[in-house]
Amino acid sequence: MDLVIEGRTTAAVYRALREAVTDGRLPAGHRLPASRVLAADLGVSRGSVAGAYERLVAEGHLTARVGAGTFVAPVRVPRRPPRSVPDPLRPRAGWESGPAPSSGAAPPPRYDFRAGIPDASLFPFDTWRRMVGAELRLRANGPGTYAEPYGHPALRAAIARYLGFARSIPVTADEVLVTNGAQHAFDLIGRVLLRPGDVVAMEEPGYPPARALFTSLGARVIGVPVDGEGLVVDAVPAQARLVHVTPSHQFPLGPVLSLDRRRQLLEWARRRQSAIVEDDYDSEFRFGTRPLEPLRAMDRSGRVLYVGTFSKSMLPAVRTGFVLTPPGLRPALAAARQLGDGYGQIATQAALARFIEDGELARHVRRARREYAARHARIVAFLAGVPGLEVVPSAAGLHVTALSHGLPDISDKARSKGLAVEDLTRYGGDRTGIVLGFGAVDPARIDEGLALLAGLL
Repeated sequence: MDLVIEGRTTAAVYRALREAVTDGRLPAGHRLPASRVLAADLGVSRGSVAGAYERLVAEGHLTARVGAGTFVAPVRVPRRPPRSVPDPLRPRAGWESGPAPSSGAAPPPRYDFRAGIPDASLFPFDTWRRMVGAELRLRANGPGTYAEPYGHPALRAAIARYLGFARSIPVTADEVLVTNGAQHAFDLIGRVLLRPGDVVAMEEPGYPPARALFTSLGARVIGVPVDGEGLVVDAVPAQARLVHVTPSHQFPLGPVLSLDRRRQLLEWARRRQSAIVEDDYDSEFRFGTRPLEPLRAMDRSGRVLYVGTFSKSMLPAVRTGFVLTPPGLRPALAAARQLGDGYGQIATQAALARFIEDGELARHVRRARREYAARHARIVAFLAGVPGLEVVPSAAGLHVTALSHGLPDISDKARSKGLAVEDLTRYGGDRTGIVLGFGAVDPARIDEGLALLAGLL
């Protein structure tokens, strides 16, 4: 009887391994575990695994090398087509498409003028690596326990102090909720504030990921025009539950929301009992005068949720942002964070707190600002001399926008020549033009890329 059971076990192991090889789950050249190890993992005798290995070697599925181990043979029978299985599940309405292409999904183009990408070569990786390494040591941040959803206390305090001197926002650590970037903050705000059918007002042109997010939550997003003073507050729909705005550097056009418009928007929100999401995505890189006072600093009625991110001032890979929370929303936003992903990367948050407190962030921003200001000036000067283009005045950020008058969209033709520029119409609205980022482009290729662009236009 034992021999019968042993034979059945060997056959079962053989069939499982052969199927894994033939359908590609075990690729050519893959090293299999030693028979003793696999037998212990499967809870069978070593003889059963050894017998299965021997049969597969004899059939050419595996190869055995003395002293090296057992490997999947480089030449084997063709992979069998996958079995047809039912696929009855479908996403609900609004989720029919997959994720949008990301900037890191393909090798960068030769002339990379995509917007919103910082220059990673400017970042002090050695300093950052040392700080993260120190926080990853055992017991450095209680790695065996679950942290609070508000974020690491030291980082919340560091962000509060940084905003106090960098943006003149009086804020305490208790008001800071750490997130995985700005988009995560928008998601938390939307889940806590919006009901299906609620109206969200957004600048048009504006930031597509935020628009897509609020739409996915069931909100009805209405575009609001932008002029030289920023968002046209008189055009904000009266029923808007939430207004998303980029007052420090309108995205993607570039103007600053004027002081009169800021006061007008705050009064509108107070009167309508609505919320304002102030998206301050790149105000660290201002090349002219000091920016106007943030809406959050001017707010006296608790209507503004100020969202910031370190994706531009540091790197997208840091995956850290924050939202300044009004008291009435603070517990709900933290609960939403806890239900979604718990509490984030505590070692990274602790390292970022040190990075800020030791002055490394301020030093990095100063250095990057000088470099970006030089690139900004070169691009603006060049575009100003191209017939048919009107450069939109701006003095901050990582991109420049130029309106075109009667010129065709050349983004596809540019892409075929290794030149990445963005068409303004992808951000909404009916204005035509191009958006040129200057964070990712090699400075040595800026002039050559711009000359190529001018030729296409």
